[in-house]
Amino acid sequence: MMNPGVLLVEDETQLAQIVKDSLEMRGFRMFCAHNGQEGLRLYRQHKPDILVLDIMMPDMDGFTMATEVRKTDKSIPIIFLTAKSQTADVVKGFELGGNDYLKKPFSMDELIVRIKSLLGRFQPAPQPETDEIIIGQYAFNYTKQTLTRNNHKEFLSHREAEVLWRLCRHRNQVMERKSILMDLWGDDNFFNARSMDVFITRLRRYLRDDPRIQIVNIRGVGYKLIS
Repeated sequence: MMNPGVLLVEDETQLAQIVKDSLEMRGFRMFCAHNGQEGLRLYRQHKPDILVLDIMMPDMDGFTMATEVRKTDKSIPIIFLTAKSQTADVVKGFELGGNDYLKKPFSMDELIVRIKSLLGRFQPAPQPETDEIIIGQYAFNYTKQTLTRNNHKEFLSHREAEVLWRLCRHRNQVMERKSILMDLWGDDNFFNARSMDVFITRLRRYLRDDPRIQIVNIRGVGYKLIS
């Protein structure tokens, strides 16, 4: 990808300038905003290739901005910058559609490596031919991110919907764990693998009322959706 566009949304002016200058020196096209509202405007105007979002910002934080972006764009890679390191905060970022996170303070080399990794590895899954997929007694709407059974509707997070869609594409076949991790997280490291386990556990809970449906763990390989 030649001269990829990076939208940086960071309210610390000095840090934003350092990141902007460093990335521009390496050939990236930079768009910068200091809050989520301004970031959304620039995102819609310029359609960058990747988003780098600070979490704690005035007016609109990074989590809220990511949620708005994911309503219409499920494929653009998102990196969160955060001063928080608690597992719950990181998992929330992944739930909302983030692909990676970087804890402050960070080195520019590490940020650049992560940007290049996501731009090089991230491949969005083919879109479903229909919005609704039947899984046993459930109707899964990928676009609306809902799972419905007997008029009860469960609203899925972005990441839950993405994982379930991939399992549905390989229904009754083994879906390699590494494939899902590289596709959605951009890295198959231990922490990302544990995060994915959280989403698999939640999907099993959502589908538990139909005993014919199982998400089976194939040890050392991945998962299989049986229905």
